[in-house]
Amino acid sequence: MPFYEHVFIARQDAAQAQVDELTEQMKGIIEQGGGKVVKLEAWGLRSLAYKIKKNRKGHYVHFAIDGPWAPVAEMERQLKLNEDVIRILTIRVDALDENPSAGMQAKQAKERRDAKWGRREDEPGFEPAAEEGAAP
Repeated sequence: MPFYEHVFIARQDAAQAQVDELTEQMKGIIEQGGGKVVKLEAWGLRSLAYKIKKNRKGHYVHFAIDGPWAPVAEMERQLKLNEDVIRILTIRVDALDENPSAGMQAKQAKERRDAKWGRREDEPGFEPAAEEGAAP
């Protein structure tokens, strides 16, 4: 069977529960059509490179699919009709990668960095810690 990778972006206003429900519906469509979702990654709420339909952020979800085109086409149709989805992309690939995708690796690196160092310098409200022994 052919392999596909699919990503959709949901509006920033949508609750995480709505995004999870939508993800489960799309997974069900693929499985009912005889396909298999090999990998499912929720990348979370991320900034967009530019505004899309007045949104600056979006909930990203990535699928790795092993199955025929018909259920993938039905999933795309359903996502295009959904008002919470602002962008979709499906590509056919030669093989599926079992390792975490680039989007998930970036999310994990950010979480590790934030856990180690706390707030980042580019975040609002960041104040550098005073050095020990320095005169005020």
